[in-house]
Amino acid sequence: MNEQIFVSGKNIPEIIPNLELWGGPIALYLFFGGLAAGIIFFANYFYLRGRSNTMVMTIKVAPIIAPIIIAIGLILLVADLNHKLYFWQLFLHIRMNSPMSWGAWTLTVIMIPAIVWPLYYLPESIEYIKQRAPKSKLIGLFSWINNFVRQFKIILWIFKVFEKNQKLIAYLTLYLSVILGVYTGILLSAFNARPLWNTAILGPLFLTSGISTGAALLIWLSNDHKEIKKFSRLDLFLIAVELFFIIHMFMGMKAGSIAQVEAGLLFLGGPYTAVFWVTVVGLGLIFPAILEIMELGGLKISVWIPAFLVLMGGLAFRFIMVSAGQFSSYHII
Repeated sequence: MNEQIFVSGKNIPEIIPNLELWGGPIALYLFFGGLAAGIIFFANYFYLRGRSNTMVMTIKVAPIIAPIIIAIGLILLVADLNHKLYFWQLFLHIRMNSPMSWGAWTLTVIMIPAIVWPLYYLPESIEYIKQRAPKSKLIGLFSWINNFVRQFKIILWIFKVFEKNQKLIAYLTLYLSVILGVYTGILLSAFNARPLWNTAILGPLFLTSGISTGAALLIWLSNDHKEIKKFSRLDLFLIAVELFFIIHMFMGMKAGSIAQVEAGLLFLGGPYTAVFWVTVVGLGLIFPAILEIMELGGLKISVWIPAFLVLMGGLAFRFIMVSAGQFSSYHII
């Protein structure tokens, strides 16, 4: 007879089994949220720095992607809900102690400038694409969208209001992008019953990772050498900060309660050790950082390789954290 002592009713085999409710859709939702936060952050930051004419891809073209991936993320979130027909109630109530409520309202508010911003710059985005890819099918699609939206007087009025208050809107949107990036981590850290997630470092870590993936995507999209070099330097800094947060997270777990020590051991000799340290840290952070250093040093390295690795590392990080967090729990066997 095996005696088991449970200090929590959250993990009783055959009664309340190990929490395995969140899968791929939630991980993708967190990834898209962080990526959109990164794109919006850089567009508004460099606009406020007066780089509108020198960083056209970052400020005017790339933001087209942000509302699209936010919308895809929301669709994935709704698809994962058990009661899909009631998702709209999140947008009718504000619960100050609910990260999900904060996230729903942040996404609602940030979607307004995320849509207006690229639509306002659409004529310039079309010209930018014509100069660099004159045969692109996006030219016809964007031209049709541009002509369609400018038929409505209310949209033209919104553009005028946007133009007059763009600097203020940029500051507010920059702030909202940071909240969005932090929220993707806080959504997990609010689950006190999961010791792996129950750490204050998760919000800043997810924010840094999201901004880093945004920088990587901009490196991939841009064909301006100066712009690429700028984001390569920024991404190196972000990778260093992300590594610092990861090390700090595991140091905190090692010095924490028994449950937190056990949660940390999932990555320090446990089932997630190889996939995390090889895929996320090795291939997703350290290796692309080495390639970016070599590229900045003058060696000819295709910029899409480190950018792709950072994006895939950010995606793998969220899949692993969502899965491992549900595997960890407060119990003693």
